[in-house]
Order: sequence, then C-alpha cells, then structure tokens
Amino acid sequence: MEHVPALDEDLKKTLGPATAKVLAEQLGLHTALDLLHHYPRRYAERGELTSLAELSDQIDEHVTVVAQVADARILTFNGGRGKRLEVTITDGSGRLQLVFFGAGVHKPHKDLLPGTRAMFAGKVGMFNRKLQLSHPAYEPLSQDASDRDAATAFANQLIPIYPACAKLESWKIAKCVDAVLPSAQDAVDPLPAALREGRGLVPLTEALSKIHRPGTKADIEDARQRLKWDEAFVLQVALARRRHADSQLPAVPRRPAPGGLLDAFDAKLPFTLTDGQQKVSKEIFDDLATEHPMHRLLQGEVGSGKTMVALRAMLAVVDSGGQAAMLAPTEVLAQQHHRSITEMMGELAEGGMLGGSDQGTKVVLLTGSMGMPARRQALLDLVTGEAGIVIGTHALIEDKVQFHDLGLVVVDEQHRFGVEQRDALRSKGKQPPHLLVMTATPIPRTVAMTVFGDLETSVLDQLPAGRSPIATHVVPSKDKPHFLARAWERVREEVEKGHQAYVVCPRIGDGEDDPKKKAAEDDGDKRPPLAVVEIAEQLTRGPLAGMSVEVLHGRMDPADKDDVMRRFAAGEVKVLVATTVIEVGVNVPNSTVMVIMDADRFGVSQLHQLRGRVGRGSAPGLCLLVSEMHEASPARARLAAVAATLDGFELSRIDLEQRREGDVLGQAQSGVRSSLRMLAVIEDEEVIAEAREEATRVVADDPTLEGLPGLRTALDALLDTEREQYLEKG
Repeated sequence: MEHVPALDEDLKKTLGPATAKVLAEQLGLHTALDLLHHYPRRYAERGELTSLAELSDQIDEHVTVVAQVADARILTFNGGRGKRLEVTITDGSGRLQLVFFGAGVHKPHKDLLPGTRAMFAGKVGMFNRKLQLSHPAYEPLSQDASDRDAATAFANQLIPIYPACAKLESWKIAKCVDAVLPSAQDAVDPLPAALREGRGLVPLTEALSKIHRPGTKADIEDARQRLKWDEAFVLQVALARRRHADSQLPAVPRRPAPGGLLDAFDAKLPFTLTDGQQKVSKEIFDDLATEHPMHRLLQGEVGSGKTMVALRAMLAVVDSGGQAAMLAPTEVLAQQHHRSITEMMGELAEGGMLGGSDQGTKVVLLTGSMGMPARRQALLDLVTGEAGIVIGTHALIEDKVQFHDLGLVVVDEQHRFGVEQRDALRSKGKQPPHLLVMTATPIPRTVAMTVFGDLETSVLDQLPAGRSPIATHVVPSKDKPHFLARAWERVREEVEKGHQAYVVCPRIGDGEDDPKKKAAEDDGDKRPPLAVVEIAEQLTRGPLAGMSVEVLHGRMDPADKDDVMRRFAAGEVKVLVATTVIEVGVNVPNSTVMVIMDADRFGVSQLHQLRGRVGRGSAPGLCLLVSEMHEASPARARLAAVAATLDGFELSRIDLEQRREGDVLGQAQSGVRSSLRMLAVIEDEEVIAEAREEATRVVADDPTLEGLPGLRTALDALLDTEREQYLEKG
C-alpha cells in the first residue's frame, strides 16, 4: 500500500531533501499540513487562455501564464557564434516574447512549435520597451485525447496556479501537493458540527481536496467559503478567549472624585468638548468604574482630540488615587505629549511644587536619552506616587521602572508597538491596570475585528470646532516643473503671512542611510529617494533663501531634536524639513502648508497622517504631494485618492485594497499575518463579523473548549509559543 504522509511529517520524507529545502526556505512550508494550506492563487482553464494583457503591472514578479506559441525563430549574433531563440506566445488578449540563449535554445526549439499550448513560468522583464520572460520554465499541455468528449473534458480542466518562486515553478508545487493530498483525510475539523451544518459548509477534508484539485468552479467556491470560515473562526476564538480571560481578571475600579483634579481641569478648559469626545469619554469612564480591566481601542481621525480624551481618563485615575502611564513610540512624540499636557493642565501639573495647585499632581517625562539626575528624580517620583502621570517611550518598560499604584496604561499609536511591549507595561501594576490603546490610523471595521479583536472599540470621527479644511493637490514635478516652482512660491507666501511650513522627505541623507536600501532604490532607472539634508540645502540656497529653514530627523541628538521642535513650536523656525518623525502627535497650529517630496514613496494612510499636521489652527491648510511618477501609474492614482478625500476611513480602505494585506495587519500582531491565507479582511467583512459572533457564543458556553478537541488542535497550530503568551497574558 502506498505511504500516506502524516500531517505533521517533515516534507523531506515525502519529497526528498532538495525539494523540501526549497519549500522551507523560499515558501516557509515544512510539513504536509503546511503544504495542504498553500492554496492555489488562481486557476487556469486549458480552453481559456490566461490574460497576458495584465502582465504590465507585474514587472519583476514571478508569473505563470497559459498561452499558445504563435511563432519561434533562432537568431544568431557575434558573427554566428551566439544563438538566441525568440518565441512569441499569445492568449488572445496580448502577446509576450520568450527568449532563450546559448546552448539552452535547442530543447525549447524542438518543444515549442507554433500551435503548442503550454504553461510558462518566469520573471517578467522589460527589454527594448517590450515585456519578456527570459529562460522561462515551461510545461507543454498535451492534447492526446482521442474522442471529442475527452477533448472537451480536457479543455475545461482547471489547472491550479500556485504562489511559486524562482526555484520551484507552479506545476512542480502541484506535483508536491499530489504527494501529500491523501493525508488530507486525517485533517482534524476545527468547526463544531452544528456550526458547519447550520451554515452549509463542506467538511474540511472535502474542502482541501476541492481547493487543490477542483472539478468545477463550484468546487472552488465551496472550498473557499469553508476555508475562509476556518481562518476567521479559529482566529476569532483565540481573541474571544482572551476577552473572556480578561473579563475574569480583577482590577481596581477608578472613579473620579467629585470636586477633584478632573473637575478642576474641566473648569479651566477654554472650549467645550465635542459630542464625540463626550460620548467616548463616557464609554471610557464606564469601563474604568468596573472591577475588571478596561481594554479599549480609541480610533480617532487626525486632529479629532484623542489626546484630550486620554488626558481626562488619566486625570480620573489620578483622582481615584492611582497613576497613569502614556507610552509613545518616539522621543519626539513623548516630548510633544509632555509639553502639550503640561500646558493644558497649567498649575494642575505642578502638584507639590511652589505655585502648583493643591489639587494638582506631578507630570513627568521618562525617555532613554534623559540625563541621569533627571531620570533618577523621575523614577523616584513614580515609586513614591508623587507623579500621577508619566509620559515616556520604551524606557517605561524597563525593569527599573516601578510604580506606586499603576491604574491606567495609555498606548499611543498602537501599530508601532508589539503586544508584548504593551503587556510588559501592564504587568507593572499591583493588579492588572486598565488599558486604553489609541491610533490615528483609521482602521476599517474588519481589520479592527481581526487585529484588535481583544479590544472594545470607540471611534472619534468629529473634528473639534475651529479646525480648518485642508486642500490637497498633486504636483507632477517631472511633467510640469513650473508646478513645483509654484509650490515653493506658495510656501513663501504662507511664511510672509506669518505662518509656518513643513517639507517632508523619505530619507535623511546624512551619509549614514542604509547603503543596501539605497542600492535597492537605486536599481535601474529609479533614483534614490530625496533626502532631508540635501533638500534643506537646496531650499536655503534657492527658492527659500533668506528664511529660517531647519532639519529634523530620527538620528539627531535628542537635545537638538527637542531644541528644533521647541523653536518651531515657538514660531522662530519658519520651515521644518523633516522625515516622518513628524507623522504623529506634532501639534503646531500656526503651520498651514506641507510639501511632501517623493509622495509616491509613502503609503496612503501615512500621507493622510502627515497631512493632519497642517490646518490645526484657524487658517486653512494646504498639502502638496510632489511626485515624478507618470500620470497613468498606480502610484499617481493613489496620490489622487488622497487628494480627493479627507475621510481617513475611506483612505484606509483604499490603502488596504492596494497594498498586500499583511503590511496593513502589520508584523506587530505576531501570528495574524501568517494565519490568513484565504481570508481577505476587506472583502470578507461578513464572514469575520459572523465568525466573531459564533466565537463569542462558543467561548461563553465552553471557555476551555473541553468539548471541541478539533478546535483546540487548530488553536494550538495557530498559536505559536510567542502568540500563546500574548493571548494568555493578563
């Protein structure tokens, strides 16, 4: 009897060491089960040729096409010493040239006769402005069917096209899958039978068989629906178990004292909170008053006043005798938050100091680059409880940092931190502190359910009164150089009116930029990205001569960074040329114009974040997106989308559709990316929402999943050790 590989068996045993090595190194596939979950990207029909017209978007990518040979000819060069075989293939939608050189021309010349249909795989390249595949691998599709019925069946057969790599073409992966497919019969089904039957989903073994070797398009659809449900449901169960575990943890209820610090702060506010801020604050205060830790995600459009909401939550906790810590991703942002919070609080931030309020508390800053005396004092203020609020970077997570009574952790810009870091800070409370996670990157509902599924969500989508609209325009610097000249004139005009400007560049350019990255960017026609140092110099000598122009980037000395930011905030510096260190949290209401150089090198959400730094005062904002990309390019379409709307949620949707989903889900949420193979978080909103409901119900009925061994096995496979710790931490 033929050997059926076990699901957890190393592929070396089944496929041999050489093939197994390529699958492991290039595609991350180690066991039979891994290979069964390496699904085809699409399917080609022998009778219907795959579109060559779409290849222009896939330059430098490995592709597999099914096409017919139109003609083939051998050309000689170097006085007849060199030979080149040129084969033209067609699929009705377009034509593509294949080239073979040297001794490698003879076999394809015999195999690829006009009229031959085959699968071709290779890297799409460009030569003399024409697309071509150089030395592609190919697999002729034989047509030796004797009668018409067999020929029709052959023509309609679906050929799976797998995500492949240079060393292993799609059809070789298909042969590897054939070797492990019999083991699919042993796959443990994670879905409870009642759920599967209630939703009309096929069993797992059938789904695996149909996804790899479908007889019809309906087979593919059945398999996809089933496998999407597996991914969505298992992930949502993992998150539901974390929510359930968190709801069992004890926490100290934190209620603001009447007539205390929060009331004193509210009384001195020069404006009223927006309806949105009041609604979200109520949700937070309700959570803080319970005996279980709050786990809330606060999403807010750029400039919607999230910091104000977070500060009031921190003051409520200080009122109740606890301490609050705010974790920021960069020193620039931590310093900015410290400055703006102490300014908003005034004498209330000077508790215990001369001139400070009796109701006040101390607000301290803790960053890695602080001098020893200041650091020692900050640590002392935290351990004694003298400081009610601390704002800091990763330095807050260090072992030395101890709190008197940590009651609330606020994490700013969650996507910059791993869950481990957020949990390390939470572990510093005597009992689990409450947690508020903030992000200014609008997250579509499905991504929030997938990535932040362990958190309840609040959304601030209303801008405070007095905020000005921001006009955004694309400046095509290559097609219309005079547009760029006009952009610098606009900067000058704004500065002459008494306003300030940002110029953002993708690179620092201080000689320490990563040479590998630079070389990669410098590949072919693509010049390296524009740099802060060089652009600042050009502007000072040219269009902005005579103005105070300064640079700001992440590799500057922290004291210098703080000095530049302070002078920019005070209006002494008129034009700040910076990297994306200004992307979040920097608040200078007098800045009205931003010029983003090489804007096509930034993501949609990042451009939206950057743009939010202007128009924060009463004067209207202007954002100019400078790009050399051609008008018809996808990059220019992205920029046009940013210019067309100020709605961050709409843009995040566009961003997610245009980028590989994994980039958006982010490395920080370890495990989520690698577990989603079939599920597309934007398209499958319904599946994710339904899976979340089912998962919550299943976990409420059986928190340990005692009665669902198949589901527990699937969870163990999803949760590697690191992720397991993340989900188990309180």
